[in-house]
Amino acid sequence: MTEKRQIKSKQRVTYHGEVFTAEREVKAMCDLVKQETERIESRFLEPACGNGNFLAEILSRKLAVVKARYRKSPTDYEKYSVLAVTSLYGVELLPDNAAECRARLFSLWDEAYTANNRQAADEQCRAAVRFILEKNILCGNALTLLQADGAPIIFAEWSIVTGNQIKRRDFMLHELMNDNPEQGRIGWEYDEEIQAFIPTPIREFPLTDYRRVQDYA
Repeated sequence: MTEKRQIKSKQRVTYHGEVFTAEREVKAMCDLVKQETERIESRFLEPACGNGNFLAEILSRKLAVVKARYRKSPTDYEKYSVLAVTSLYGVELLPDNAAECRARLFSLWDEAYTANNRQAADEQCRAAVRFILEKNILCGNALTLLQADGAPIIFAEWSIVTGNQIKRRDFMLHELMNDNPEQGRIGWEYDEEIQAFIPTPIREFPLTDYRRVQDYA
């Protein structure tokens, strides 16, 4: 990747310190946690995601695993490719980068989805993925843990519970990152999936088909 492609403008570098990580470095850093990048459900948070260099690389790796395992079953491929998308989170200070990141991840997923499922590709599923990316890639400040509008950063946790049913729970990021042992465990619950205590979600949504998550905004 050339220097020109690593910056959008000198002004953005001056005011925001914006320099995109080159592809070679992205791949090398992802290789340090290669096993996790190839685990479909393993969650990643990029606190300064830019236009998605790291998240795009991780999604590509996850989708390669989905294809290797489920390419012969369009229904399974669809479900697990959506699960791969739900596992990626990003916070970005600049709105245009955040929008570009969402579009980039959707395009990457949709290209793979369409190539594998062909006529079985579903518009409702595409709408669900767009919705998930709107909830997972947010414009805000990872240092203050606030969104651009000053509200706390809230992320949705997505978990396939049974069959095609997905469970969504919303958490405030500052609570997830608060590991103060003096706080105690009041208002926390034990999460069997990660085998650790986590804050109580601020909102839980009804179980729903993963292709209809957008029905609950």
